Amino acid sequence: MTRVAPHGSPPPGGDACKAERFFNSLQYVGIHTQIMRNNRNSILLLFMFPCIILVMLWVFCCIFGFQTEYDPYTGYEYTFFDSEIVNETWISWVPLAIVIVGIWFFIAYQFHSQMIQHATGARPLTRRENPRVYNLVENLCMSVGMDMPKINIIDDPQLNAFASGINKKTYTVTLTTGIINYLETDELEGVIAHELTHIRNRDTRVLIISIVFVGILSTVLSVISRVVIRTFLWGGGGSSRRSKNDKGGASIIVIGLAAIICAGIAYFLTMLTRFAISRKREFMADAGGAELTRNPRALASALRKISGNTGLGHIDREDISQLFIAKPQKLHESFMDKFNSLFSTHPDIMERIKILEQF
Repeated sequence: MTRVAPHGSPPPGGDACKAERFFNSLQYVGIHTQIMRNNRNSILLLFMFPCIILVMLWVFCCIFGFQTEYDPYTGYEYTFFDSEIVNETWISWVPLAIVIVGIWFFIAYQFHSQMIQHATGARPLTRRENPRVYNLVENLCMSVGMDMPKINIIDDPQLNAFASGINKKTYTVTLTTGIINYLETDELEGVIAHELTHIRNRDTRVLIISIVFVGILSTVLSVISRVVIRTFLWGGGGSSRRSKNDKGGASIIVIGLAAIICAGIAYFLTMLTRFAISRKREFMADAGGAELTRNPRALASALRKISGNTGLGHIDREDISQLFIAKPQKLHESFMDKFNSLFSTHPDIMERIKILEQF
């Protein structure tokens, strides 16, 4: 097997000195120390998810904390909040919630590869179908002594790629047909090296866990919102004492709004957590990919081409999109899409290009 641009050679055009300064800077910053630190921080952040679920469960239990008693002397109903009932209900439901979420997480964790393939439309790529891609992946893996991951392809003319998996059996590099056909060999090698770095750094494992938990929280948020709305509507039904129960009706409105607000805050926290987990990892993968190929300008050139044609607008799951080397661009963005972009899991691609082109 031959290589068009061996990773051990300096970049073309007499840039050996700049490349050397680049790799010296990586050693100075301590890239491996940063990787270990990011992994520890990611584990701590992931512990936030169960805590958020338990908080959301407590908020849900608050609905049952509002009790109504009828005073026969005045003829009025009085609504009051009983914190003991809330806490007792919450404590009794915690074990069941943990079991349900645990089973849910285990199933999603075990079948994440199939879920991602279904969401992205990816399929396996055979060596016979494209030996060029196989040779690039195989040579890069051999150079660092890592097992070769699976290779998938998405039949899409636009340019994008991602890595996924939680162990050697599921590690996968996925490329679009567009990025394979459009990029030069050294550029494609830089992209593949970037994705392999995600696997080497175990970024993919952390991101898969994040995707699973965000999916769980989104579903729980949806359920809580529906229950609160139904409770509000039923509470506002045609009671014969409605005219005497203005305070009770107001309490229902307050708890309903409070539950929705708290659930919204919980979802907001999951967005921040996802942002903190993966944003810096793109910079680390860029640096690792450049270190692996010893050609940072090739990866910068690839990112420049990708930035104008990320495509894949059919992938409408925000959690899946964080896996890609560049966030898929939707043809039509809604208000929520623009709001979510404030907490994008990807740093600005031009900033990434600028850093790579400095060396």
